[in-house]
Amino acid sequence: MTMPELMENADSGGWSSLADGVQENLDQYQRELREIDRMMEQSQGEVDKLAQRNATITMHLNSVQNKIDSLPISDIQTAYDAALDAQQRLVVMRSQLEKLQSERNHIERTIGLLKEIQANLNGGTTAGGTAAGGKFATAEMMIQSQESERQRLSRQMHDGPAQTLSNFILQTEIAMKLFDVDQDRARDELTSLKAAASTAFGQVRDFIFDLRPMMLDDLGLAPTIKKYAEHFREKASMDMSVQVTGNERRMESYLEVMIFRAIQELLNNSAIHSQASQLKVQLDMGAEQIRLVVEDNGKGFDAEKAEADGSLGMKLIRERAEMLGGSFEIDSAIGQGARITLVLPADDLKA
Repeated sequence: MTMPELMENADSGGWSSLADGVQENLDQYQRELREIDRMMEQSQGEVDKLAQRNATITMHLNSVQNKIDSLPISDIQTAYDAALDAQQRLVVMRSQLEKLQSERNHIERTIGLLKEIQANLNGGTTAGGTAAGGKFATAEMMIQSQESERQRLSRQMHDGPAQTLSNFILQTEIAMKLFDVDQDRARDELTSLKAAASTAFGQVRDFIFDLRPMMLDDLGLAPTIKKYAEHFREKASMDMSVQVTGNERRMESYLEVMIFRAIQELLNNSAIHSQASQLKVQLDMGAEQIRLVVEDNGKGFDAEKAEADGSLGMKLIRERAEMLGGSFEIDSAIGQGARITLVLPADDLKA
């Protein structure tokens, strides 16, 4: 049973159904945790074996290097191929172990969340359950959204820079060994290594910007949105325009973060789902309200269905907007693109 289904049961069947669902999910995740622990133990054993094999082959390779002038080229090539194969196998297994560890960390966080929910239910009340359920649903959405984002970034980091860094080690070792045998090939390996390092640096820079762009704290919302649009335009290869009107000024930090995260969510949704070729972002920083409009010329969608089945990110934008006395509207239809509007009061803005 998923977390949204748990909340639906809580609304229709009371807190008892929710408690049963939480326990069911808790048992399931604890079983998954035990299975991952078993797989990690097996993988660690395999890594240890491969590390020992790699050490043995490296010793043999060193012996070959000492006799390099007297050995036929075929024997030297065989020794290097064996060393390369052993190192590649070790890198793959270590990568698999890192991925299992990442999954284990996510499951542990989910178990912690479920135990916290369980504790609140055991000490909670049935009176005023609807109001409590609403607050609980909001908190649950916020936590789930955060965990979903963390899991996405963890997966991207693992499949991107972490994998690249593992290859760095392998390529460096190959280049060092090749200098004594084939300097031209060693030079090619270093050139490839430099290109991979540049790619990894770009990926890490993108992750940092997605997590928390430093210029949001230093310069404020408007400059950050414009910079993010340039970054997004290159990454998504979409025609995109940004227009900022009104009095560009600093706002309370939580409002700047909220609006920036809303833009991230809406742009990513459009890039992934809309098949749009054009995106338009309008931010009006009026005296009484802040108005954000994100519009695309994509395939559109059923707005009513989207309201019911929307992502956690979209629901969280609405929840936060309404908590601050604002609004969140979706205007779309099949084949007619989409226009999404977020309006927030400007009462709490900095002077």
